[in-house]
Amino acid sequence: MIETQGLTKTFGGSQALDRVTVTVPSGAVTALLGLNGAGKTTLLRLIAGLDRPDAGTVTLDGRIPFGDPQLVGVHLGPGALDPRHTVTRHLRWLAALTGVEAGRVDDVLEEAGLTPLRHRRIGALSLGARQRVAIAGALLCRPRALLFDEPLNGLDVPGIVWFRGLLRRLADSGCAVVVATHLLAEVVLSADRVLMLRGGRVHADGTLAEVVPAGADPRDWLESALLDCVACA
Repeated sequence: MIETQGLTKTFGGSQALDRVTVTVPSGAVTALLGLNGAGKTTLLRLIAGLDRPDAGTVTLDGRIPFGDPQLVGVHLGPGALDPRHTVTRHLRWLAALTGVEAGRVDDVLEEAGLTPLRHRRIGALSLGARQRVAIAGALLCRPRALLFDEPLNGLDVPGIVWFRGLLRRLADSGCAVVVATHLLAEVVLSADRVLMLRGGRVHADGTLAEVVPAGADPRDWLESALLDCVACA
């Protein structure tokens, strides 16, 4: 279980997060929603320990996860991948960096459907394949929490179906899973919970059944809630 208390972060005088207090349960997929600039990536980075908050705390099962890849695996997109490396070289480098046994690389290659591409240079891969490499890197340490920032960008239909199944397997294994996405149809299909940010503050938080009014279409309601965020921005 991920718990944040009063998380606050400011960049250059602009407040990205304002006293965010949330609980993200283990064994569930939580969709992180909000407009561009709402604070989604900042929240993921603070939970992962990639940035430090100005105020507030983050704990995972009562422990401070700062900088511990055994606790939190994070996917922030394929932009940071070295295009000169092969898929295998990149994952082996990550494994060595985080103290993971080398044999784990073969496991995540298989999980991400990358075994046929293992000797290809990352720069020669499609965006969807590079997304899979970044996702595989997040899985390496078998962490207890997984954070994904727009992981569906570039994935084709089979890739989206694969990722949907991956989320369910991770949650069913007891992981706390957070996915930031703009694809509301996937939220309805994949998420157990919704956490919506507006202007760095929590706008909605709960299961789909708790957040969406009875009788409302979940996708339509989420879309309307985000449009409301536009009107109130």
